[in-house]
Amino acid sequence: MTSKGQVTIPKALRQQLGLARGSRVCFELVGDHIEVRPFKPQQPLPASGFGLLKSQRPPVPVDFDAASLLRP
Repeated sequence: MTSKGQVTIPKALRQQLGLARGSRVCFELVGDHIEVRPFKPQQPLPASGFGLLKSQRPPVPVDFDAASLLRP
């Protein structure tokens, strides 16, 4: 363990669990030991991907016609 509390998960275990760079894990104290598990969100990600990106811009109205920008 490093001075910052970091540990290295052995490569064989990372491969077995499907952990790659940037993967998230959670830690749980169980009795006298710690369990490390791959992080799984409580709610599954939507299949469409809708709503995954956030924007600072105001939303565009549903009835907006992009062709109206080309009219003189």
